Order: sequence, then C-alpha cells, then structure tokens
Amino acid sequence: QVQLVESGGGLVQPGGSLRLSCAASGRIFSHYDMGWYRQAPGKQRELVAIITSIGSTNYVDSVKGRFTISRDNAKITVALQMNSLKAEDTAVYYCNYRVSGTAVAYWGQGTQVTVSS
Repeated sequence: QVQLVESGGGLVQPGGSLRLSCAASGRIFSHYDMGWYRQAPGKQRELVAIITSIGSTNYVDSVKGRFTISRDNAKITVALQMNSLKAEDTAVYYCNYRVSGTAVAYWGQGTQVTVSS
C-alpha cells in the first residue's frame, strides 16, 4: 500500500498562486509516475499534470504555461505550482501515484482549491 498526503489547498483570488504538495509513504516502488487530477462539482475527474519516473511531464491544455509539476525522488514528493489561477481552476485536487507501466494506482484524499474574489 502507498499512502499519499496532500497539502497546500485553500482560497485564492483570481490571478493568485498556490502550491500543492503530496508526500508518499508506505510501499514505494522503484519506478512510479505521480500526478495531479482535479474534480469540479458536477464534472468528471480530469488529469491536470503528470510527471513520469524519468521526469517527463504532461499537462492538460487549460493549465499549460500556468502550472508546473515537479517531483523530489529522494523525499518521494510531488508538487504542483499553480500561477495565474482562474475561477475555472476551482476543484478538489487529488494526488495520484501510479506504478509505471501498470494500472496499479493510489490516490490522496483530495485538497480543495477555490479561486474566487
């Protein structure tokens, strides 16, 4: 089992910034991808950003140029720096840990991000 603990959500005004962090513990695999998903009310959960075991990144089009995902392999953490936040970024953000090349995945409990004036 892998446990994921997220932090950093909150309320921010449009144009502001937030940084989400996620720390993994428990059974740690040698090759794993980590990412962030989000789910807004009434919508399906969507991939926001992912960083693979070799450091490749991918972002949903709506956050490109505004969000940056990074990982610290020594600490087994992943972070999401979110800049120029918009109201449409409001959602519960979930950390995801996936064993590379498999369907084995674990989820954090979610952290609320609200962008509002």
